[in-house]
Amino acid sequence: MSQAISNTLRKGPIVASLLIGAFVALLAQTLLNVALPSIMADLGVSANTVQWLSNGYLLVNGVLIPITAYLIAKFPTRNLFLTAVGLFTIGTIVCAVAPGFETLLIGRLIQAAGAGILMPLMSVVFLTIFPVEERGKAMGMMGLAMIFAPAIGPTLSGWVVEHHSWRVLFYIVLPLTLFALVYGFVAMKNVTRNIQLKLDSLGVILSTLGFGGLLYGFTDAGKDGWDSSIVVTCLVVGAVSLILFVWRELVIDTPLLEIRVFKYSMYSLTTVINVIITMAMFSGMILLPIYLQNIRGFTPLESGLLLLPGAILMGIMSPITGIIFDKVGARWLAVVGLIITTITTYEFSKLTADTTYAHMIFMYTLRMFGMSMLMMPIQTAGMNQLPQRLNAHGSAMSQTLRNVAGALGTALLVTIMSNHAADRVKELVTAGQVDQADKAAMAQVVQQATIDGINHSFVVATWITVAALVLAFFIRKVKPHEEGKTAAATGADKEGQPVPAK
Repeated sequence: MSQAISNTLRKGPIVASLLIGAFVALLAQTLLNVALPSIMADLGVSANTVQWLSNGYLLVNGVLIPITAYLIAKFPTRNLFLTAVGLFTIGTIVCAVAPGFETLLIGRLIQAAGAGILMPLMSVVFLTIFPVEERGKAMGMMGLAMIFAPAIGPTLSGWVVEHHSWRVLFYIVLPLTLFALVYGFVAMKNVTRNIQLKLDSLGVILSTLGFGGLLYGFTDAGKDGWDSSIVVTCLVVGAVSLILFVWRELVIDTPLLEIRVFKYSMYSLTTVINVIITMAMFSGMILLPIYLQNIRGFTPLESGLLLLPGAILMGIMSPITGIIFDKVGARWLAVVGLIITTITTYEFSKLTADTTYAHMIFMYTLRMFGMSMLMMPIQTAGMNQLPQRLNAHGSAMSQTLRNVAGALGTALLVTIMSNHAADRVKELVTAGQVDQADKAAMAQVVQQATIDGINHSFVVATWITVAALVLAFFIRKVKPHEEGKTAAATGADKEGQPVPAK
C-alpha cells in the first residue's frame, strides 16, 4: 500500500506539515523547564506545585499515545492532524492569557493532548508514504524536528526569562502553531486506510492507570524519593494495571494496543535498545544543568548555550544518518554511535569544581554526535519488520515505552545522584573531617559531595550505554513485510509468517 500511496501523493507538503507541527509541539514541551522558577515567583506557587506543568504534560502524553493506534485506524489522517494541532493552538492561547496557575495547567494539558496525538501520527504517515528503501532518509528528516526543537528550547527560554515575562514564551509559540494549523489545512492529505473499530473502553482505563501510574511514580521518585507513599502507591497501581492491560490486549479481538508487535524479533530488539538509549540520553540532559547551575553558578542561558552546539549537530546529522542507514543498515551506525556515546558519557563521570566550560561543550557535542547515529536508524530498522497494518501499533508502543524510559531514567539517575551525595556528606561528617558548625566548610563539602553524586550517576549511565552497545551487535537487516500482495505470490500469510507449500 505504501508504494501505491507514495506514487500518487505529493509527499513534500505532507512532510512539511508534520515537521512544522512536531517542531512546535516539542519546542513548547522544552521551553517551560527553565522558566519554572519565574512562574513560581509570579503566580505564588511552590516548587512541588509548579512541577505539574511538566509532569502533567508528560502524563497526558503518556496516557494518550497508546490510544493513537485506534485513532489513526478510525479517523482520516487530515482530520486527526488538524484536531491535534487545533488542540495545541487552543492550549497555547489558554497558557498565554492564564490569570492563575490552575488555568495555566489546563492550557498545558490541552497542549499535551494535541502533542500526544501528533507525534505517533507523524511516524505512521512517514512509514506509509515512503517506500522501504527511502525510509531512513524520511525518518532522518523526522529526527530533525525531534532534535532541533529541544536543542533551541532551553537556550531561547533562558534568554526570554532573563529579559521578559515567561508569558512571552507562549506568544513566541502561538504564531508558529497558527501557521502549522493553516498550512496543514491546505497541505495535509489522507494517507491511511480507515476501518470501523470499537473502542476498548476497559483497555483505555487500564492503560491510563498503568502508564499514567508508572510515569507519575517514576517522575515523582526523583523529587520525593522511592520510599514516598505516593510513589509506592502509583508504581503498584501502575504495575498491576499494566499487567491487566497486557492480558486484556492479548485476549480481545480488537486490541487498543497490539502487544503482538513483540513477536517480531528485530522490532523487539530495537525497542529495547532505544529504551536504554533514552535513559542514557536523559543523564546528560538532567545532570549537566544541575552541575552547571547549582555547582558552578552559571545562568540558565549559559547552561542552555552549553547544550546548544551538540543538539544542533545532532539535528544536522539526523538526515545524514538516515541516508547512510538506507545504504548500510542500522547495525554499524548503532555500534559506532554507541562507542562514541559510551566514551563521552564516561568522560562526564570525571567532573570537578574546575572543569572548563570549553571541555564540557566539546564532550557534550561529541556525545550528541554519537547519539545522532542511534535513535531514528534503530527505530526504523525495527519498524521495517512490521507489516503495514501494525505500523500505528508499533509506533505507539515505541513512543510509549520511550516516555516511560525517560521518566524512569530521570528518576533513577537523580535518585542515585542524591543518595550518593548524601552518603558522602554523612561519611565525611562521621569521620570528623569537617566541623558541622563551620558553614563555609560544610558548604564546600556539600558541593563536592554533589559533584561526586553526579559523577557516580554518569558511571551508571556509562554501564547503561555499554548494555545497549552489546545488544547493537545483534541488529540485522530483515526483509520488510510487504502487504497488498496475495499470500500465494508472497509466500506469507497476513501475519508475515511463511505459508506451507501444498
